[in-house]
Amino acid sequence: MTGGEVLDIAREGVWTMILVAAPAMVIGLLVGVVIALFQALTQIQEMTLVFVPKILAIFVTILVTLPFMSQLLQAFMSRVTEMILNTG
Repeated sequence: MTGGEVLDIAREGVWTMILVAAPAMVIGLLVGVVIALFQALTQIQEMTLVFVPKILAIFVTILVTLPFMSQLLQAFMSRVTEMILNTG
């Protein structure tokens, strides 16, 4: 396996990781901004008000996007396994 192939696998792995993590991260960011705006408008500074909605939103997002995530990871693993089998 050449250096270029290794870099291709690494690049594809990083891109897959970004695509898998993006939905949960974006929803967490949006919920955090909405909660922060709510806290700023009402001057409620309760710490649990930040964490509980974020955790619930991220959990629901992961449940909803789990088929998409598993499909991406399975496709990446299939390509890596195929590359390993073809070089040996």
